[in-house]
Amino acid sequence: LYSYWMKMILYRIVFQLMQTVPLFDTAQPGCRLPALKTKGYIRDGDIIIGGIFPVHFSEALPESSFTKLPESIHCGELQYRYYRWLHGMVFAIEEINQNRKLLPNITLGFRIYDSCFLVQRATEGTIWLVTGHEEPIPNYRCQKQSPLAAILGDGPSHTSIPIARLLGIYSYPQISYASSAVSLSDKNEFPSFFRNIPSDDFQAMGLARLVMYFGWTWVGLLAEDTDYGQGIQIVKEEIVKAGGCIAFSEKFPAVFSKKVVNYIIQLIKRSSANAIVVFTNEPTFLPYMGEISKQNISGKVWISSEAWTISFVLSQKEYLEILSGTIGIMNRKGVIPGFQEYLYSVYPSKFPTDIFIKEFWEKAFDCKWLEGNSDLTASNDTTTKSKLCTGEEKLNELNNAFFDGSNLQYTYNVYTAVYTVAHALHDMYTCNPGWGPFVNRTCADILDFEPWQLLYYVKNVHFTNSDGMEVFFDKNGNPLPVYDILNWHISSKNTLEIVKVGSLDFSAPKGQDLIINESAIMWNGGHTQIPRSVCSESCLPGYRKAVHPGQPICCFDCVPCSIGEISNETDATECLKCPDDHWSNEKQDKCIPKTIEFLSFEEPMGAALLAITISCASITAIVLCIFVKYRDTPIVKANNRELSYLLLLAIMLSFLCSLIFIGEPRTETCMLRQSAFGIIFALCVSCVLAKTIMVVIAFNATKPNSKLKKWVGPKLSRCIVLAGTLIQFIICIVWLTSSPPFPEQNMKSQTGMIIIQCNEASTIAFWFVLGYMGILAIVSFIVAFLARNLPDSFNDAKFITFSMLVFVTVWLVFIPAYLSTRGKYMVAVEIFAILASSAGLLACIFFPKCYIILLRPEENTKEHLIGKNKIDHRKKLLLLSSGEKHEEMMSETFYTLSMEE
Repeated sequence: LYSYWMKMILYRIVFQLMQTVPLFDTAQPGCRLPALKTKGYIRDGDIIIGGIFPVHFSEALPESSFTKLPESIHCGELQYRYYRWLHGMVFAIEEINQNRKLLPNITLGFRIYDSCFLVQRATEGTIWLVTGHEEPIPNYRCQKQSPLAAILGDGPSHTSIPIARLLGIYSYPQISYASSAVSLSDKNEFPSFFRNIPSDDFQAMGLARLVMYFGWTWVGLLAEDTDYGQGIQIVKEEIVKAGGCIAFSEKFPAVFSKKVVNYIIQLIKRSSANAIVVFTNEPTFLPYMGEISKQNISGKVWISSEAWTISFVLSQKEYLEILSGTIGIMNRKGVIPGFQEYLYSVYPSKFPTDIFIKEFWEKAFDCKWLEGNSDLTASNDTTTKSKLCTGEEKLNELNNAFFDGSNLQYTYNVYTAVYTVAHALHDMYTCNPGWGPFVNRTCADILDFEPWQLLYYVKNVHFTNSDGMEVFFDKNGNPLPVYDILNWHISSKNTLEIVKVGSLDFSAPKGQDLIINESAIMWNGGHTQIPRSVCSESCLPGYRKAVHPGQPICCFDCVPCSIGEISNETDATECLKCPDDHWSNEKQDKCIPKTIEFLSFEEPMGAALLAITISCASITAIVLCIFVKYRDTPIVKANNRELSYLLLLAIMLSFLCSLIFIGEPRTETCMLRQSAFGIIFALCVSCVLAKTIMVVIAFNATKPNSKLKKWVGPKLSRCIVLAGTLIQFIICIVWLTSSPPFPEQNMKSQTGMIIIQCNEASTIAFWFVLGYMGILAIVSFIVAFLARNLPDSFNDAKFITFSMLVFVTVWLVFIPAYLSTRGKYMVAVEIFAILASSAGLLACIFFPKCYIILLRPEENTKEHLIGKNKIDHRKKLLLLSSGEKHEEMMSETFYTLSMEE
């Protein structure tokens, strides 16, 4: 709003001045500013097009104490490339003047001024163009006949901006061929400014795209502290938005400062960033590059803004080794037919009004004109030149930037800008009265028009150039944002070659906008591999980034993912947890299915237990067959045949029940495992307890007047076995009905493994089963231990005692072993306990009998058993009888009772 009101006030002041001050060919003595001697390259015509070019580099501005007339501003050395821009304008005007279809019968002239990259000279030249007089006077137009159509220029943004402010007051169209500052797109502030180079916001986004395309996440930023350099802020924002980080970001003044140069150089040397974006004009960056070259700071990748991407000053040999491999963007290159031949025809005799040509000649041919050089180049030292210039030297023998037609980006922009003005004038020229765009459909007079009238046509100009390129402006006065991507190569002749390696078209569909031929890129040192510029090397899959506290996100450590987590991409910020049924592989970059574990028949341990089980069950079956076969022998009859058969059958089932524990757990097997084991073992121990009690009752029943004789017989033993087994059966039924075991997948006990196991559901019920079995075993052990000294021949008490000792020991050892193992080993421990305790019962109770039956048949007689009993227990029976006859009767009775079934 402030800018708007200031502009309106300024317009009002200018309007009042123009109303009150008459126009004269020369300014009145009392009404003009102090005269400024201005010189330019002039060619008359019906219509004048102004041009401002930075033909020379700038020099340091002279200091003034204001005690005397300030010194005039001197320019530096003439630059071939910028001088070529000037001739691009001259060539285009000559070409248009020869064109019978475009502006017929109208001759274009020009007035060209050298800004030397200085705002003061650019502003002075603009006033000179607008005034039309050698002495520039504000608000005066002293050239009556040839109207000024438009002004082309300037190149740098920092000089174009004040020109645009001044021309905006008078509504003069201004078309810049190289100024790309973002602020110039503001039509409220710069209403008459146009350009045929894309705005810096697109250039900045393009540079950021380049940086991220090559994977440079740790980047340094340098920019000149001008309106043009403001584009570096967009570069910074785009890089950070894309996930990159800024190692440093510094601006330096456009005016040389030794202190600033040293600071910037030290900053570059200390930084680990190998990729540096430089957003500056060529002359501003030159002192810094000189110091970089002097200190031999190599190994950096320089990303150039379009202002110096095709710099021939920076491509000199002293900089070439440092800057080789530079990559940058540039507005697209065009083709100017016939321009190369024109350049080789630029002789002083042909262009006598060209105030720069003699200086160009002196520099190009290293000679000196007799009449001296231009005032603009008074700072040049010509005293060392001894050869005289003739003006007839051969231009085709020269090889410098002036004749380089391979990179005509800015020259082509100048050429297009001239044609833009010409087409706008042609549209004005061909306007039909009554159909015009102005008040009452009027048209403008081509030889006497107002600047704002031409401005209308410039805004709406739309044509196709000779090389097929479409030319028009958007609402902000900008062209289509299309760039070439250029790379600096060192040729075999140790000279610079700027090679196009890609393109960037913001108007193209996404995915087709950035095209780069990586194989065509040559990096610093002649390398073809993309240089690295990162704060920390990328984290491989299997690792995650751990950012250093207080540092940018690009500076990090690579931390391995935790067990069970993975990262399957480079530079992952977080590790992903694997699903419950999967686990991380060794590299932690992939989730793989967990190994399923259960005790199977195929694995060695399962096969071994299967073999042992079958063997033990077979041995038990053989023992049963032996007892059945020899069922009528005294030793079998004396050991209660029915209980022996039942016990052997129970032992065989206990061996076989271990098979239920092998194989993949299922609902049926889980429910059957512990219940079958508990019931069968309860049957075994109940049989042992019944045998033990029967031995005790049979012995005590032999005493005189004993009342236990009526308990001798199969009924009591059957009741003991039935009662002992039934209690366990009830416990198991309650367990299975209330909280039955079920199969489950245990994914947490062992790393990377799914253990398929039976969940007992109710641990209380499980320990109840084991506890009850333990109580039966302990009772049997106690009873057997108390009866261990009964008659040996048909007394199992000692063997039962030892068998129960083995049984109880096995299961006491089983408990801690079972609780300390997991998976298939837990199942194996239980199977081993079943086999060991069953084998203990079989070996301790039945193997001694089988030994006698099979190997000592002579001891398997009634007489032997009674006789042996008589000898071994003589002393005990003496207490019950008083003679040998009574003792023999007692033994006979005990034997008889023992065999009752």
